[in-house]
Parts: sequence; structure tokens; C-alpha cells
Amino acid sequence: MKAVFLDLKTLDQEDLDLSGLKSLADDWVFHDLTAAEETAERIRDAEIVITNKVVIDAALMDAAEQLKLICVAATGTNNVDLDAAKGKGIMVTNVTGYGTPSVVQHVFAMILALNTNLLGYHERVQAGAWQKSNSFCLFDYPITELTGKRMGIIGYGELGQGVAAVAEAFGMQLMIAQRPGSREAQQGRYLIDEVLQQADVISLHVPLAENTANLIGARELKMMKADALLINTARGGIVDEDALVVALKSGEIGAAGFDVLSVEPPREGNVLLDNPMPNLIVTPHVAWASQQSRQRLLNFVVESIDDYIAKSSVRRRLV
Repeated sequence: MKAVFLDLKTLDQEDLDLSGLKSLADDWVFHDLTAAEETAERIRDAEIVITNKVVIDAALMDAAEQLKLICVAATGTNNVDLDAAKGKGIMVTNVTGYGTPSVVQHVFAMILALNTNLLGYHERVQAGAWQKSNSFCLFDYPITELTGKRMGIIGYGELGQGVAAVAEAFGMQLMIAQRPGSREAQQGRYLIDEVLQQADVISLHVPLAENTANLIGARELKMMKADALLINTARGGIVDEDALVVALKSGEIGAAGFDVLSVEPPREGNVLLDNPMPNLIVTPHVAWASQQSRQRLLNFVVESIDDYIAKSSVRRRLV
């Protein structure tokens, strides 16, 4: 049985235990990365293929006559033609629920850095300002406590609930938004407009879909408090990035922390990168990427392959 991992480097930085994976097949081929023109040859004789972001479409499946199982080493499966796989009897699995602690930690790392002006104070110390101060401390930037603030959460799945639990530990009041696009009132939930108008911190945890594309645009940003924080560790495209730059520069909102952009990697630039501001933090889609999170993801892939080999009910099976 031949098994191929097409883009191991997107998951493993030589810090993961691959022994469980390697024990499942005698013939493993690991590729750090795979370009589109290399995919057909690399999966041609494979029975099992693992991919994080490499596209596997109907034509590639046609050419891979031995292919029986595609494991997507991620939650999103837009890189695999699920209809084609179903028609050919190729099983597809994905992984969910692996990164919650990592994402929640990243959300609050951004919130705390922005609320305490952590980067600004670090830069002032590095520049020698504290050393020259007439006082024992330096009050160059405002510092705001989270206790008593309103935390607005848009998207209340596992990640949103994880953020909510930590927010409550900080003494924050929760405002959970209704599901985007929902026309029916949900008990204990607030209209998105109410969350935007009243929350001091808003954290996004919805997938990018037709009803969430540009969910937060110029209109929505104008609703927010002048000192509000907007955190996006979900997907680029949920927030209108041009409108966000305007809102940050004009003082319509206080600050933003983004781990995702509309195009990744941003090889052609991005308006959020082209306009550096002290009230904007951008990180390179790493909220999910703690070592523990990536190991859990890999372990879930191992479980799926083990189930397939044992011919038992495959967990996390999509088709």
C-alpha cells in the first residue's frame, strides 16, 4: 500500500512525532511541498493521499487509479472535488476541533497586546525612553482593563465558545451574536448590529461563505464604538479590508488584530500590510499553529487512516 503526504512542511516544522503515521504503511513518500504540475505524478500509484492545501480535482482522481482515501489535513476541504470523489468511490476525511486552545490563546494574545499597548511600550523601552524617564515608570500609552468590558462573539461554534469561556474568566460580559443570515430570533443571542454597537471587543469565528463575505464593511464599522477592538482569526474576506483601514485611520474604531487576509500569502501586497499602524496587529495565519495543535491534527489523520485500514467506521469521513 502506497501512501503520499503532498505538503508535509505546511504542518510539520520538524517538531512533530510522525511515528504513528509511518507505522500505518510500508511505502510512505513525504513531500515538503507539491506544485500543481507535480501532483499527478506524485499521486499516480498512491492508495492514500494526505493533503493540506494541494488541490486534488476530478482530472487528478481520474489519473490516480489506485486512489481510495484522501485525508485533508485541515478543516476546509475546498481543495478537493468532493462530488468527483463520491462518484469514484474515493473516501475523503478532514479534521475538526484540533486547534481550539491555540486559536483562543492567539485571540487573547492580540486583545491583551492591543489593550495594554504592549508593542508600543516595548518599542519605547528599546528606544531608550524609560532609561531617560524622570519617573520610575512610563505612561506614554493608555492601558485598559478587560474586566467589565463587553465581549461580542460572532460565530459561536467550538472556537467562539472557547473564547467566551476565557472572556468570562477575565470578568467580561458576553454578547453572542445571532447566526449570520438567520431570520429567526435565537434565545440568548443578539442581533449582529446590536453586538457591533455595544461590544468593546468583537471576535470573529464564522467560516467564509456567501452570507459572511464582507460581513463587516464600512456600514458595520461605523456602528462600532470609537475605542472598540476587532479581532479576526477566522478567514480573510469576512471583513472589508479597505474599509477597515479607513476606520482605523479615522478613529471610527480603536484597534484591530488580524491573523488572516483575503489573499494568502499576500504576494501582491495587501492594504493592511501597506498601511502599518500602531493600532493594527497582523500575524501570518498562525493562530492554529501551536506545536500541540499541529500534533493533534496529525493524530486525527492517523486515526482516520487506521480506521480505513481496519475497515471500520472512519471518523471524520466526508464522502
